[in-house]
Amino acid sequence: MKPVWVIILGWIALVLRVGAARRGTPEEAAFYYGTFPPGFSWGVGSSAYQTEGAWDQDGKGPSIWDAFTHGGKGQVPADTADAACDSYYKVQEDIALLKELQVSHYRFSLSWPRLLPTGVRDEQVNKRGIEFYSDFIDALLESNITPIVTLHHWDLPQMLQVTYGGWQNASMTRYFRDYADLCFEVFGDRVKHWLTFSDPRAHAQAWHSYNNTWRSKQQGQVGISLNCDWGEPVDTNSPDDIEAAERYLQFCLGWFANPIYAGDYPQVMKDHIGMKSAKQGLETSRLPAFSLQEKSYLKGTSDFLGLGHFTTRYITQRKYSSLQGPSYQNDRDLVELVDPNWPEMGSSWLYSVPWGFRRLLNFAQTQYGDPPILVTENGASQKLHCTQFCDEWRIQYLKGYINEMLKAIKDGVNIRGYTSWSLLDKFEWEKGYADRYGFYYVDFSVRHKPRYPKASVQYYKEIITANGFPNPREVESWRLQALETCSINNQMLATEPLLRHMHVASEIVVPTVCALSILIAALLLTLLFRSCS
Repeated sequence: MKPVWVIILGWIALVLRVGAARRGTPEEAAFYYGTFPPGFSWGVGSSAYQTEGAWDQDGKGPSIWDAFTHGGKGQVPADTADAACDSYYKVQEDIALLKELQVSHYRFSLSWPRLLPTGVRDEQVNKRGIEFYSDFIDALLESNITPIVTLHHWDLPQMLQVTYGGWQNASMTRYFRDYADLCFEVFGDRVKHWLTFSDPRAHAQAWHSYNNTWRSKQQGQVGISLNCDWGEPVDTNSPDDIEAAERYLQFCLGWFANPIYAGDYPQVMKDHIGMKSAKQGLETSRLPAFSLQEKSYLKGTSDFLGLGHFTTRYITQRKYSSLQGPSYQNDRDLVELVDPNWPEMGSSWLYSVPWGFRRLLNFAQTQYGDPPILVTENGASQKLHCTQFCDEWRIQYLKGYINEMLKAIKDGVNIRGYTSWSLLDKFEWEKGYADRYGFYYVDFSVRHKPRYPKASVQYYKEIITANGFPNPREVESWRLQALETCSINNQMLATEPLLRHMHVASEIVVPTVCALSILIAALLLTLLFRSCS
């Protein structure tokens, strides 16, 4: 093992290299004023487990995240999504927020265990779950909001995990296909944009099922949503760093996108994992090999590419010994770094680096044959753990990232729509409610979970209305107007506890006063009758 001082000197050298690289890397800071193509789709997103609540209501079965949080295994052990944003009971209120934002689409997920409590279609279908989502889809369409529906956003039915071991079991592809078929059957007459959001094998079965059975009737599209940060070489003149950055992207995005668009895992993954596996004494690679039949079955199974992106990393090569054991980190042979000058967001891993977004979009275009791209996730969490609605830092994040997307369209990338993450503050998985990504602040301390607009609501709405960035003066006026409105919302939240206490007091005082008034009136009448007699 290396002495500590050697490791420290090594990291100092890396930091110095990052600084030098930053000075040599064009920041693409010039802002581009212009508009998006006609028909460009603007939206926001969320997921079922993070927002719905009602975890055991109306026939819903438990998910793996119910089991995880109820076991107190998250970073905030007391936090669960049992109630979350209470969106299961606040459909009309949330649709009103979508209408206020003036979005043209809403990306949300279906809860697999709400529709199939055990995860298996042949065992039980929950009609109340179907009715809930059917009514929700109808309400969106009545409001001229296009539903973009994710089939699986991490909340696997717990019974599938207990019985089959979850996604490690190959039989899961069949259960996922059956679940997807149910969704296509009952919702596909109205939903025309589907995201599977699963591993490529299960994704491919769902895509083929739709293609063979439902496409001709429903005329919809099925894609997959994949998240990836951009990896920039620390030293753009170093072949090792350039190769490491390429490897970073292939292990991140290529791992799932390459089988869909090329029929196989990226060659660099096969080479690296194969080499590491051999050094670890294994007869075959830890990365499974596709048969010719599987490659043919996988290739071309996406009508569009859903791409999520949040931040960027600088990448440099670092060789990890195979003796350290198998791991994703060791297989990649690289180190991720950040520039200390990058603006920090609320989450510890998230920095605002807009120029990386444009580069990732261009990479996806050239790597996968110019597919139609739908940006399915992009956003920033609350910078400080406070209840201030003047989220100017989120406004700057939106402005920078959306502008880099506009530049990518100018470059020739075929981007059809953008989904900002997310509509509401919500349950953030193992972080509980600590991180807030929403346009709308949710007061989780109150039983009915009230929503309050942040300044970014007004700003994003202006971008949508203008379909881009018309001119410097107008864009700056959006920021100023948004910050003016947020102070009013801050005052509303400040008075909320007082109003709540007044409401509680009125619930106690008013009935008491009424009862006393009746008693006094009765007593006076009694005395009056006695005096008359």
